[in-house]
Amino acid sequence: MRTRRGAPVADDKAPSRQSRKRIATREAIIDAAEELLDRGGLDAVTLPAVSEKADVALQTIYNRVGTRDAVLLAVAERALAANREYMDAAYALPGSAEDRVTAAAAAYARFAFERPHQFRLLASPPDVPEALERIAELTAEQNGKLADAIRDGVADGSARADLDPDLTATLMWAAFNGVLSLTWRAGPRVDDIGRLLSLLASIVADGVRPRP
Repeated sequence: MRTRRGAPVADDKAPSRQSRKRIATREAIIDAAEELLDRGGLDAVTLPAVSEKADVALQTIYNRVGTRDAVLLAVAERALAANREYMDAAYALPGSAEDRVTAAAAAYARFAFERPHQFRLLASPPDVPEALERIAELTAEQNGKLADAIRDGVADGSARADLDPDLTATLMWAAFNGVLSLTWRAGPRVDDIGRLLSLLASIVADGVRPRP
């Protein structure tokens, strides 16, 4: 709040009450879509279901967010932000290059177990061009950080000198994605997935280290 000649004047940069209400309504719509995703997966995120869950009219969804594709993109953006928090925290930890790779793998697995529907949205995204593009950007960004850690390992001698860091990072990401994707397929139990991840991490670590 600013003053002009002693009288209070609303700050031009402060959002108006109407603007705040629009933002709150948009967030409530995305919250509802996210909850539907958590409970029933992508198929459960329909505009009528979001309308009922958020207690808003269908037209309000179109006005505040857009089509179903736009709603899914907004949910995907939240998943992207959540994934980045997990991964950035892992890469920020102190330690060797191998420690950072191990921390990143653990963080990715934790994200998949703690936020399964967000993980599935990123691992098997909806056929929405903008969402696919944003998820591809995140994948490239995170794989780039993994490649940098591997590159540091090559430089300090803890990783094989013949490794291509970028290809190795892509391979590791694909391998972990494959195992973690078993969580939504019939068959392996959660503890089986844990053992598979441990085995995969061991094989990857042994394969990346220099041979005697």
